[in-house]
Amino acid sequence: MTGSSDRPRVRVALAQLDLCVGDLSGNVEKMVDAWSQAEAAGADLVVLPELAVTGYPPEDLLLRPGFVDDSHAAIADLAARTVGRCAVVVGWVEGHRHMGADPHDGLDGPWNSAAVLHGGRMLLSYRKQALPNYGPFDEKRYFDAGPPSQPLLRVNGVTVALSVCEDVWVDDGPVAASVRAGASLVVNVNASPFHTGKQVVRQDMLRRRVAEVGVPVVYVNLVGGQDELVFDGGSMVVDSDGDLVAELPRFAESVQVVDVPVAAPPPGMVEGTVVEVPTVAGDLPALDAPVLAEPLDRLAEVWGALVLGVRDYVGKNGFRDVVIGLSGGVDSSIVAAVAADALGPEHVHGVLMPSRYSTGHSVSDAQDLAERLGIEHRTIAIGEAHDAFESMLAESFEGREPDLTEENLQSRLRGVTLMALSNKFGWLVLTTGNKSETAVGYSTLYGDTAGAFAVIKDVPKLLVYELCRWRNRSGEVVPESVLTKAPSAELRPDQRDDQSLPPYEVLDPIIAGYVDGDRSVDELVAEGVDPAVVERIVRLIDVAEFKRRQSPLGVRISEKAFGRDRRVPITNRYRPHVGGKQ
Repeated sequence: MTGSSDRPRVRVALAQLDLCVGDLSGNVEKMVDAWSQAEAAGADLVVLPELAVTGYPPEDLLLRPGFVDDSHAAIADLAARTVGRCAVVVGWVEGHRHMGADPHDGLDGPWNSAAVLHGGRMLLSYRKQALPNYGPFDEKRYFDAGPPSQPLLRVNGVTVALSVCEDVWVDDGPVAASVRAGASLVVNVNASPFHTGKQVVRQDMLRRRVAEVGVPVVYVNLVGGQDELVFDGGSMVVDSDGDLVAELPRFAESVQVVDVPVAAPPPGMVEGTVVEVPTVAGDLPALDAPVLAEPLDRLAEVWGALVLGVRDYVGKNGFRDVVIGLSGGVDSSIVAAVAADALGPEHVHGVLMPSRYSTGHSVSDAQDLAERLGIEHRTIAIGEAHDAFESMLAESFEGREPDLTEENLQSRLRGVTLMALSNKFGWLVLTTGNKSETAVGYSTLYGDTAGAFAVIKDVPKLLVYELCRWRNRSGEVVPESVLTKAPSAELRPDQRDDQSLPPYEVLDPIIAGYVDGDRSVDELVAEGVDPAVVERIVRLIDVAEFKRRQSPLGVRISEKAFGRDRRVPITNRYRPHVGGKQ
């Protein structure tokens, strides 16, 4: 289209959608709705996320030929239902590797592709060239890389290059090659998962890419929770001067239409195959300047990720309500607050399960929290059940002093209670362990680890406190008494966390260095930490792997979350010590 200036413009609808893996028909419905909005606004293109048809990541569903065949049928349905002026750029799975095919012939795929749909048919399909195989990604397990030379798209006289996610991160890579071939605009479809600070990293990368190639980039990201991954949206347009001219909200679906100015290449500059979109050009009224989404600080974006992760895990798996054990501590308090924000307080149920060691303030703090949040809560004391278990085991334990065994019985009784309520009422159990506890195994297997989703599994203890105070910024939700008392599991008289672990101000940096940073024991000691403390914590982290493997998944907010990002063998005798020797 032509705007008020002499520079050609492409009217692009950025559609960041919350899609669900495997919900092919549901995903198509959402994409048709986004296309309708783009068509009404006179857009030339509506750009949808990476693998939008199937949802991302489909993982081993891709190994099922029937799944890939069904995704082909879904994109054909999408093409048939989006006939109009506006063309569709959409991520899909192209082709599949047939049983018995040579895995090295590079002919059968499948490919992680971006298709262009117009007039009821597919005009072209670009195949992703750079396949990430780090962190949460293992695309080389499923996909073949696309060839370097691929067709360009021409929309109203503007030559457009397609790319998929990782392609745009590569210096002098697929994007640079497409611009050398004559592209004046780059469209990049993404499923880029969240970790703290990721949006700034993306913006810096896009500015580097624009500086390298000299043309605007349209970057459209997925939004939503998929198991432990959260996709935070934040789709954007960076113009040829490197300025951010449009940015969509984080952690929310959005469709925004933007006129993107481009510089047409000189005649004869375009090389290779160019596929024309036969759109109807015209002078449409200029759009209002796009509104840039408000930047989020670190705590706001972590809270947004936790809320979206819980909402989608619960909803996409067919549940409406959740149940949480309320101890009066900071961890169960933040989980309840996140759940109330994600689902609405009417869908959150708190259970107080006091034992003979529970203090009065723990019960009152849990009740206070529940009332502030407006969630339903009940008290189910476990004292009689604890007595019964001890009586039942007394003969077998005769001659042995009470120890951790009796302490863990209480946690396991609480787990049984929550699971019983889950079975009876169809409530999903949210567990309350944080990353600090998960790292060192400060939890009871089949007790406080029993449940479906570990909301703060990737949130260190000190960050839990920060988030609670952030949530209280406009009115106290987590009682101040919860934030000021010493953390305790309350499984024995006068128990405190710091009797078993170093202070969290010492513990959390060790975990961050060893787990998140893959730093050695010697490097941690060189920072001034007591060598004995470092060795003890590192050993606890290593031997707790068997617990983590049996614990529920949870929202990923860091670049090194337990589970998908960190895969350490359970049967493992390597024990790093000071001096680098075992």
